[in-house]
Parts: sequence; structure tokens; C-alpha cells
Amino acid sequence: MRISVLALDGVFDLGLSAVLDALQTANELIEVSGLAVPRFDVTIVGMRKTVKTSQGLSVPVRAAGARAPECVVVPAIGFKMPGPLEAALARADVTDAACVGTFVMAESGLLDHHRATTTWWLAPLFRKRYPDVRLDESNMIVKCGRFVTAGAALSHMDLALWLVRRTSPQLASLAARYLIVDSRPSQSAYALTDHLVHSDPIVQRFEAWARAGLSRGFSLDDAARAVGSSKRTLARRLESVLGKSPLSYFQSLRVERAVHLLKTSSASVDEVAARVGYADGATLRALLRRRLDLGVRQIRRTP
Repeated sequence: MRISVLALDGVFDLGLSAVLDALQTANELIEVSGLAVPRFDVTIVGMRKTVKTSQGLSVPVRAAGARAPECVVVPAIGFKMPGPLEAALARADVTDAACVGTFVMAESGLLDHHRATTTWWLAPLFRKRYPDVRLDESNMIVKCGRFVTAGAALSHMDLALWLVRRTSPQLASLAARYLIVDSRPSQSAYALTDHLVHSDPIVQRFEAWARAGLSRGFSLDDAARAVGSSKRTLARRLESVLGKSPLSYFQSLRVERAVHLLKTSSASVDEVAARVGYADGATLRALLRRRLDLGVRQIRRTP
């Protein structure tokens, strides 16, 4: 597979290295394992003659478009907060590369009406900026049509292994073992939900009301009264900021609290279920499996 890795100025060092190291490891394992798998032909390309990473390191690049790749991988640029990111998206080199990258690709319109994921804490900005993209930031990797998008930081590794898996599931499994990479299908287990709600006062008040009453159950009427808005306004604001209905967000908070209790206490699953408003442990187990793709034992083992 011919792969071009596009390094834009200010590229996120960890992301670029993760992609390159995963593909190089796969090539090395092809040699030593005797798998009948073609090597990955990887080239780093750039929109300018010189590229520096966000840490100031120089990246040797070839001119983009010098050859026809089968796949283009775009590591994140190293701007983690909304303000600097929006400024970077207006740069000339990013505009020139406007057919690739999650934010950059969305900027071009190519992701319109497609499912995509992005870094969980940038989801409100993404939804505001690209309302026609069907964002699903709960997932680490989302494939829709000919586009594959990835979530935060170490999802670069997940993306590289996804590419390897397309060629050989056995090789991808072997590379993950050598690199000691666990499966991370969801970002939900890592998201700090309260980081997102502060951008909207109604959402912030709803979050405070919900956290105070996880064990009592959900009522949209009660929620709207508590935050001082209509039910329609409350639903619209949560969809805009978090991409969730009030009930779905309430359930997300239950999951967050349950995970915290499972990791930090010796309470049984039934006891934890009762504290977050579920009738029994079986219901909670099913919710955790559906939302996080993790079982209770896995959650308790995770730091």
C-alpha cells in the first residue's frame, strides 16, 4: 500500500511519530514473521519545502502530489485549544491541503453528510463550525465512505493499526502486541464531560441538576424547570454543545459516575447501580458494555 503522510507546519509530534512507528513496525514484522503481506510504502509529504513540528523539530518532506498514493494520512496539527486551532485553520498551507485531515477536511466540505469523529474536547467547536457533518466523538475511529477519521492524541496509533488491519488482521494484532497497544474503541471513557458544558450556561445548569440527582431518575419537565428554559430550548442547546439529547447526556453522567465508583470503591456492581439510578447490576453492566465496550472487570483494572 502506497501511503503519503502529510506533515503540516506545527504537526503534532506524537501523532506523526505514532503513525510512522506503527507502519515501520508492521514492515519489520513482515520480514521476521514470514507473513505473505506486501510492505507499506510510506512517504512523508508536505505543502511547503520545510516543515517544523509543534516542538520545533525539522521534518524532511517531499512535495505533495509528487506521486499518487492509495491512502493519505494526516496527523493532527499541534493546536489543542479552540482559539489557536481556528487561527491555524486559516493558514495558507492548511488551505492548500483542504482535502485531508478531520478539521481541515471538514473545512473543505468533503465531510458534509458523512459520519466523523474528532478530539472529544473540540466537539462543540466542530459542531458549531461544521453543522453538516454527522459528528460521533464517542468513537476512536469512524469510517464513512472513503474517509476514516480518528479521535485524540493516541488515536493516531489506532488509525495506523486500522490501516494495517485492512491488509492483514494477523499483522495488525502482532504489531499491537509488539507496541503494547490495548484496544480503545471509545473516547467516552476518557472524556471529561464537565469540560464541555461550560461553553453554554443552560447546559451548565442542566449538568449541575443532573449530577445532583442521578439516583432519582430523569424527567425532562423537571430538568427544564430547573434550568429555567423550555424543553425544546434545553434539547436544542444540548444537541448543539454535546450532540446528545438531555436523556442521553443524563445517561452519560450515570456512566461517568459508575466508572468512577467502580475504580475508586469496593462497592458491588448492584450497589453502584443503585447509586446511579438503576434497578440492578445487570442493567448497569449492559449500559457500560454498550457505551464503553468494556466490562466491569476491565474498568476496575484500568488506572
